[in-house]
Amino acid sequence: MSWRKDQGRSERGYHHGNLKEALLQAALGLIAEKGAAGFTFADAARMAGVSPAAPYRHFRDRDELLSSIAQRGFEQFEALLTQAWDDGRPDTVTAFERVGKAYLAFARNEPAFYSAMFESGLPVDANPTLMAASERAFAIIRAAAERLAALAPPGMPRPPAMMMALHIWSMSHGVASLFGRGDAARRKLPMSPEELLEAEVLIYLRGLGFPTDRRPPDQKPSGPPPVPPSGAPSGPWGTPK
Repeated sequence: MSWRKDQGRSERGYHHGNLKEALLQAALGLIAEKGAAGFTFADAARMAGVSPAAPYRHFRDRDELLSSIAQRGFEQFEALLTQAWDDGRPDTVTAFERVGKAYLAFARNEPAFYSAMFESGLPVDANPTLMAASERAFAIIRAAAERLAALAPPGMPRPPAMMMALHIWSMSHGVASLFGRGDAARRKLPMSPEELLEAEVLIYLRGLGFPTDRRPPDQKPSGPPPVPPSGAPSGPWGTPK
């Protein structure tokens, strides 16, 4: 479910007997309107149409409520990234571009979840369940980065796959936060966020000497792969493996 500021309060009241779900949906609505830090536990109870004491039946405090929302967001995020990656089909670069587009789509379509996940100030490592959900989502980006790292020509220095994953995650998150949001945090851009992210990632990969064309797997390059000159330094990430 997407939570945007134009959704009416009448859609979020506690009418169906599921108090926990009603509180989660009420908090999502408040996040969409005020941001992850802009509401109290009592506000969520009021939005759900219950007494201020009612939320304590399911959540210890506001942070636990936010953690539950962030966990649900990461689970949806993981599913979306997994579908986009599709185990690298039909080729690694194309599949990775889909992951980037899925990242931006999630930020645009689910701004309340995105805010709870990345902007709430929650200490993720203090909640093992939330931490596990976030790590599973990041694992998709890391798996894609490992596949990208395997494309490096033999003998060319390259950063470790984990560092590449962090670099590309930072690019995706920056574009999503500044230009791809579905709320008031969005910034104007003379191109689409997807175009900006695609160009940024391709420039990054080409700067590392990675091939970024889409030759069929059975079509070999016209010449030998580049080989660094004898005695050349191993590069800033250590000796190529």
